Amino acid sequence: MTADVVATPPEAPAANGHGEAHSTASFTALTLGSIGVVYGDIGTSPLYALREAVAAASSSGDPAPHAVMGVLSLILWALVVVVTLKYVVILLRADNNGEGGTLALMALAQRGVTRGASVIVLLGIISGALFYGDAVITPALSVLSAIEGIKLVTAAFDPYVVPLTIVILVALFAVQVRGTAKVAAFFGPIMLIWFLVIATAAIPPILRHPEVLWAVNPLNAVTFMLHHGIIGFITLGAVFLAVTGAEALYADLGHFGKRPIQTAWLFIVLPSLALNYLGQGALVIADAKAIENPFFLMFPEWALIPMVALATAATVIASQAVITGAYSLTRQAIQLGLLPRFEIRHTSEAHSGQIYIPRINKLLLISVVLLVLLFKSSSALASAYGISVTGTMVVTAMMGFVVIWKVWRWSPLAAGALIAPFLFLDLTFLSANLLKLLEGGWVPLALGGFVMTLMYTWRRGSRLLFDKSRKLEFPLDDLVAMLEKRPPQRVPGTAVFLTSDPLSAPTALMHSLKHYKVLHEKNVILTIETAPTPRIDASERVRLEQISPTFSKVTLRFGFMESPNVPRALAIARKLGWQFDIMSTSFFLSRRALKPAAHSGMPRWQDHLFISMSRSANDATDYFQIPSGRVVEVGTQVTI
Repeated sequence: MTADVVATPPEAPAANGHGEAHSTASFTALTLGSIGVVYGDIGTSPLYALREAVAAASSSGDPAPHAVMGVLSLILWALVVVVTLKYVVILLRADNNGEGGTLALMALAQRGVTRGASVIVLLGIISGALFYGDAVITPALSVLSAIEGIKLVTAAFDPYVVPLTIVILVALFAVQVRGTAKVAAFFGPIMLIWFLVIATAAIPPILRHPEVLWAVNPLNAVTFMLHHGIIGFITLGAVFLAVTGAEALYADLGHFGKRPIQTAWLFIVLPSLALNYLGQGALVIADAKAIENPFFLMFPEWALIPMVALATAATVIASQAVITGAYSLTRQAIQLGLLPRFEIRHTSEAHSGQIYIPRINKLLLISVVLLVLLFKSSSALASAYGISVTGTMVVTAMMGFVVIWKVWRWSPLAAGALIAPFLFLDLTFLSANLLKLLEGGWVPLALGGFVMTLMYTWRRGSRLLFDKSRKLEFPLDDLVAMLEKRPPQRVPGTAVFLTSDPLSAPTALMHSLKHYKVLHEKNVILTIETAPTPRIDASERVRLEQISPTFSKVTLRFGFMESPNVPRALAIARKLGWQFDIMSTSFFLSRRALKPAAHSGMPRWQDHLFISMSRSANDATDYFQIPSGRVVEVGTQVTI
């Protein structure tokens, strides 16, 4: 069963109330915060990226110095081109009223096109689905790679790596219900310490082998690729591990702003990562056996236990960022009509973005634990990592082209010239990662394919249901004219009828007249819309239209990053002249029991999937935060 309320996007974009979001926090605090939240994922890549890339380049034996130099050059220039140029310089400018992220970019691109909007939605679905693959793999790979450092202290710890990893992950997901505010206060300082430590530890190996600094010459990367053929191409897939997490730069734009994110990257994160990779490279050039775990072997033996602890803290932070990202993405997907309603709990009174979604948390935990048990080592799991991230980056580049062309109003040739090199590089990385399909790359593809099927089914089914309901419903204006001409028995109070189609009489109103044969003194047809902007200014929240002396239409608009709160929004309507008392107001919702039709427009299996998703959807009363004691639900059966 599903309530007869669907948030439908309007034709025109709305104002946004997010402009002053960063005014209260100092620039330094925002920069420090971005180091903790934005760069957790990419900041922990040195734990495994160079090790996996050099191992791929030296599959026939111990790594040769020229191979190490080639891999180092590839990593350094991937950080410069993919992260610095594509994300820090270009995409951070493609904000949707101050917000970033793959679905924010989709909504922005949709506003710029008149034709082909369905293709933009499809790209958004693909990138959103692949992000869930990233959200599952990041915690498993990051924490596992950190705990593996303890094996260097003594081999006796080897059997405890997987159990300890699972304990940490279970604890991480268990504390999500308490919210991230208290933990987040420590994110920035811990990650700042992390970056300073990994940069400092790299200096002695670099001083012992300063020739490693020649890796900054891109000719090393070009020469390596030209002379290593298929091995070089396979190595690219591992090199990409160094830039995983770059999407977080864009996704967290709304939390910190462009300048703090750019400053943190250019002055702290990028120099620290570059130094650490050069230090690992110098260590492997000096001793080929160090490829076993070059990150931890840079540290003296007495520092191993503290570094494992610091690395574990850093990977938990990286995991936390991607988990909260999954919550935010889910809320956006619900608001944009790509997923059914889930229970969303707010964990902070001050910050609306801090939310907890129990169902997503449970699914992520189960998936992450299964991955750890299935792969058992970070090296095995690394093969599964790249595809989801590279796929997301390819889609982001495509939508970025549309935004630059249609929204920024560049010529298509200029927009293509800007994006084409990045798209080519992303496609190259994706192709290299697809070579690892059978080694574990199928995991994010399978997960992404499953989520894509859910999103497409929900969007398609909701549209079919909306169209069918519209054909069965009575025009609202005609009904109001009839009721004003021959009014039924009136009862005191106000009735609010929720509907997704303000032009047709709500099913709940028709059934109320049919069964109760009475009408309230005041009647409101309430529609809830999702705007193509992240947030809506309070002045744009409510639209009020008087249809007749006893009927009026109210439209509430919410941004796709907001959680709808109907009573709070209706309080704004009082300023517009609608006088009502919440305690004498009844909300009427229609609850539909869905049955598969013989000819629905979707395959039979998809009908059953849509019906199953509808039944699992969170109650509209809870989702729209309507007091349950004021709600009347009227049931009806619909075939689809």
